[in-house]
Amino acid sequence: MQLVRGAWKILVGIKDALVLILLLVFFGLLFALLSARPDKASISNGALLLSLDGTITEQPAKVDPTATLTGRKVTQEFAVRDLLRALDSAESDDRVKAVVLDLDGFLGGYPAALTSVAEKLAEVRKSGKPVLAYATAYTDSGYMLASAASEIWSDPMGGVLIRGPGGSQLYYKGLIDKLGVNAHIYRVGTYKSAVEPYMRSDQSPAAREAMQALYGTIFSQWREAVAKLRPQADIKTILADPASAIEAVNGDLSQASLRYKLIDHVGDRIAFGQRVAKIVGTPDDRPAGSFNTIGYRDWLSVHPLSTSGDAIGVITVAGEIVDGESGRDTAGGETISRLILDALKDDKVKALVVRVDSPGGSALASEQIRQAILQARAKGLPVVTSMGSLAASGGYWVSTAGEEIFAEPNTITGSIGIFGIIPTFEDALKKIGVNADGVKTTPLSGQPDVLAGTSPEFDRIMQSQIENGYQRFVSLVAKSRHMTPQRVDQIGQGRVWAGGDARQLGLVDKFGGLDAAIAEAAKRAKLKPDNVHADYLAEKPSEFEKLLSSLLRQGDDKDNDHVSAGNADLFARVGAERRAMLAQALGDARRLVQAGSVQARCLECAGLGPVAPSAGDRELARMVIEHAVP
Repeated sequence: MQLVRGAWKILVGIKDALVLILLLVFFGLLFALLSARPDKASISNGALLLSLDGTITEQPAKVDPTATLTGRKVTQEFAVRDLLRALDSAESDDRVKAVVLDLDGFLGGYPAALTSVAEKLAEVRKSGKPVLAYATAYTDSGYMLASAASEIWSDPMGGVLIRGPGGSQLYYKGLIDKLGVNAHIYRVGTYKSAVEPYMRSDQSPAAREAMQALYGTIFSQWREAVAKLRPQADIKTILADPASAIEAVNGDLSQASLRYKLIDHVGDRIAFGQRVAKIVGTPDDRPAGSFNTIGYRDWLSVHPLSTSGDAIGVITVAGEIVDGESGRDTAGGETISRLILDALKDDKVKALVVRVDSPGGSALASEQIRQAILQARAKGLPVVTSMGSLAASGGYWVSTAGEEIFAEPNTITGSIGIFGIIPTFEDALKKIGVNADGVKTTPLSGQPDVLAGTSPEFDRIMQSQIENGYQRFVSLVAKSRHMTPQRVDQIGQGRVWAGGDARQLGLVDKFGGLDAAIAEAAKRAKLKPDNVHADYLAEKPSEFEKLLSSLLRQGDDKDNDHVSAGNADLFARVGAERRAMLAQALGDARRLVQAGSVQARCLECAGLGPVAPSAGDRELARMVIEHAVP
């Protein structure tokens, strides 16, 4: 009996301890949540600090709860519309004495997003407020933003290295032949090069021609934008012979950048912080180089989205388009269509803007989203498409549902074409002495047979399905854009276009961002454009997700000890980018082979965007490298 009492006391003690731990965790999380919600009075004079340690994107991915629990570093994503809103309000608020860009951890963004933010920074500068940028080393994406600053600073160990878009991609034909894997490829489109890595060992002439034209246009637009924002920078000379320009100052990249007026000052973080402090003041009891700051997320929280006037619904199709529900960084056909249909149940939404920022994905999910958008038109609501940085392949499929399509000159669009891939392993099995055999009642029995290979009849059916899907794609584009199918086929074929070319070809109607599309939707709904607000149709995060988000971001912009931020010199930055590109390429290959439906996807478009692979992609790259390097 005494033993039972002792065991019972132990169990009660364990129970009490667990209750106490849960209470402590609960109140700790509650305190963190409450402390992460500043009021307007807590914002004091200082510099609006934009520490862009991550990527600029259309719609940030959902919070990963495992990151908080495991302490794993998460790549931050900054929404374009949030950055523009923060800068727009900062321009007219006297509490913001300057804007500071910390670009040491910046991982980039697509050209259209970068241009929008850079132009807004230039507006802040023109209003008379200083905009100061700092990074140890700048590459193309970071320099696009920095070029809008009134002062550009670089560390003595850094500088500016402009490389331009382009580079190599992986081709797997030689590897899959050695492994005995047969990639059965079904596609339509001369320029639909997403599948080339599985059928070639190099880039086809057609794909090379298309990408040279696209990269040339995008880089030309980059140079024009930088020249407009920073006319004193001698970009032309340093691009003509970068090696000689750097060798002329004994390999000192920062001095070369200074000589060609790419930057204004060379100095470490302490010197930069002291310069900012002269403008905005210095907090008490902080180390040298600190300055009064206004946290970015605090600033956003006291400048929420407007809710006055009539509601223009904005549905965002961002990320890879997939079947089913949306994931962390995907646009699920079920989720997007449900959000649209739910918004149509009442009369609150007066018009619909479809904001697309996607390389495409599942053709089935793309059509599901398009059909839901057409329901809005059937109800009598005006529908306008607003292309963000990227609206290609399935992204363009969705865009055709709009009555009018807006895009930016450097929006990446087109890629009208579809494909499918099915790998089989009959040759790989033969290499280890394994054969497959069995009874078949029809030519399609067991097809697709990954053990014995596909049958000729199955291949013919699949190819005919792909061709039918392409004709459907061409037909809906022809109907939407008032072209003949023959004309769409000529400019389609999977080719990717910049927004300027797309407008000339008739794939888009007007240049303009999201605000222009909302204004157009208001006019079509016979509303005053200055008396409407954007009602973003999105899944509302749960309180738990809000809490996790606040914990992940808490302190990311509140600490005014600017000196403590981590640096990354040129070698570290370029090396990290290359490793990330390898991880992203391997991840794309995995997703392509594992895709469970016909794909309308622009895989090559990723080369122009931010290099921010997922944790799964990084793990895949790590395993590949470990097995490849003895």
